[in-house]
This record gives sequence, C-alpha cells and structure tokens, in this order.
Amino acid sequence: MSDNPTVLYFGVYEPSYARNWVLINGLKKNEVSVLELRQKPGRFALFKLFFNYLKFKQHYDAMIVGFPGQEVMFLARLLVWRKPIIFDAFTSHYGGYILDRQKWAQNSFRAKYFKFLDKWSCKLADVVLLDTQAHIDFFVKEFTLPKEKFRRIWIGANDENFKPIENIEKKDSLFRIIFFGTYVPLQGAEYIVRAAKILETHEDIIFTFIGKGQDKLKNVSLAEKLGLKNIEFMDMMRPEDLRTEIAKSDIVLGLFGNTPKTPLVIPNKVYEALAMKKPVITADTPSVRELFDEKDMVLVGAADPEAIAKAVLMLKSNPELMRQIAENGYQKFLKFASPRVLGGELREIILNLLNEK
Repeated sequence: MSDNPTVLYFGVYEPSYARNWVLINGLKKNEVSVLELRQKPGRFALFKLFFNYLKFKQHYDAMIVGFPGQEVMFLARLLVWRKPIIFDAFTSHYGGYILDRQKWAQNSFRAKYFKFLDKWSCKLADVVLLDTQAHIDFFVKEFTLPKEKFRRIWIGANDENFKPIENIEKKDSLFRIIFFGTYVPLQGAEYIVRAAKILETHEDIIFTFIGKGQDKLKNVSLAEKLGLKNIEFMDMMRPEDLRTEIAKSDIVLGLFGNTPKTPLVIPNKVYEALAMKKPVITADTPSVRELFDEKDMVLVGAADPEAIAKAVLMLKSNPELMRQIAENGYQKFLKFASPRVLGGELREIILNLLNEK
C-alpha cells in the first residue's frame, strides 16, 4: 500500500463550505489524491450518485462521505463493502434541529427520524469524524455508539482566504466589534445586542452584525426597541468581502448562546478570526477549553451581556493585551488547526484504516 493514498470524496456536500474545503485541501496539502463524486442536494441526488458511481472507473483506497452526509451513508455502504468509509458527521441532525433550534418537538416523527439517521449513519461507517471531544461524547451517549469509532478533527478555517491583513485602511477611528453568522440560538446574538446597550454611552464603540438567519429579525427588532445607535446590520457577503470587514474590526465575537449545543462546538468563525490574527471573545465552554485558554482569547460566561461588555472594555483599554491575545490565538491556529495540520491528521486516520483492512 502506498503512503500517499487516493480517497473518493462522496456525497451531496458543498466543496466551498468551510468544513469540506479544509479537509479536502488539507488532504491535498499532504500528498493525498482526492477524487470527487458529488451531486447537489435535491430530489434525485441519491439516484444520480448511485448511477454515477456505477460508471466510476477511478481506483481509490478509501471513501469519505462529506458533510452533510447522514442520508448519503446508507447509499455509500450499499456501494462499498471492501474499502473503508470515513463519515464526516460534523454535526447531529437531532442535536441541531431538535435539541438546539427546536424546529420540531422531541416526541415528533421528525425527531425520531433524525435520531435514526444520526445513529445508523455512524454505525455504517468505519470511522466517524467530529470537531470536538465534547461532541463525540454527546454522540456516544445520545445514540449509544462505541467511542472507538470516533476521531476528533478540529474545524479549522480556509487559510487561503482568512489570513492576516496588515495595515488595512480604516475610514474612521471607531472601535469596531464584529459578529457574523446565521443567527441560530446557539450563537446568542441577543446577548451581543444587550451588551451593545450596556456600552451605548461609549460613542466610539460600534457593533457590526453580518449575516442572516433564524433570529435576525428578532435581534433587529430588539435593537430598535432598545433605541441603539451603535449597531449596524449587514447581509451575508462573499468570503473575500467578509475578510475585509474582519480585517477592519478590532474584536471578533464568537458564540454566546445557552443551548444544548453550546458546550459541544467551537464555531468556524472563531477559527477564521484566529487565522486573521484577530482577538476573539467567546463563551467559556468545555469544547473551547479542549484547545484554547485565556492566553488565546477572552472567555466569558454564556448568555451574559455584562460579561461581553466588560471584556470589550478590557481589551479596548489595553492594546498590548489585545495584540498578545491575537498573536497567541494565531499561533495556536497555525500549530493545531490549519488545513495542512488537519489534513495530515486525517491522512494518518486513512492510513491506519487501510493497514487494518
């Protein structure tokens, strides 16, 4: 067996999505050949994958089912028996839609269906990837799965787009704090709005919210109700434009929600901010503590606007501390969470699987 294996990335994944981009490009940076067979999600996506796979002539050593892949795993195992399948679960349907966002009741058919998908998609894989040990512990307990099946691979960030930009031109002397995301309860945008209310007398501090999603209108309405003049709301933007906005900011905010998923994940935007050498404020959780500490970012209690406001003022009043935290976080990203590092870890997982076959 070659030390430079060939993998087939398979599924309905979006290759530009951060998680998929990091793993695919991380593998390539580690001399792993990556073939891709994918379809856009849709009514006949699985049928198209099935027939295209039957016509697939390329040799490969292992298959990786990309995120999202719960529904794809059943087809993957039907097609592949003699080669290992790695499933990048990344997140739980049941945990995300039912426990965290509460889209459907826990006793609903949809909840039972998602729980079935989460459990059996993992059982059918040889190895399952998740982003933190806390997330692994959740899967093991919630779906009664063996811990030995799981491997932790940090989320990381697209370091070709998100990288330090020195001496970016700013049009004013405002102290800018940026939040970007999809406004799911996990992110706790409401607590940032309330922190902005606490800091409204500091006329040189401004909060910028970028994105759209579940609770955006709720938070825009809250800001209007509170009469805030120190918040600006912007829509989703291209990664290269977001990079510019991050570069112009002084502080990047992570997640602050108080939901079942909060203790389980380190959000992608935290890695993106660190990759750009920006100081981060985020909730102090078991998952964050797996990799980071107070030297790398400012950690505060979840769902605590006063703690967020206090952290902002602490950094604003101490530029050297802000610079040092940003530098430490950046070095931690380079050492443990860059695509090259994560791709190397995934390569080792692949080689170990192939040696066991």
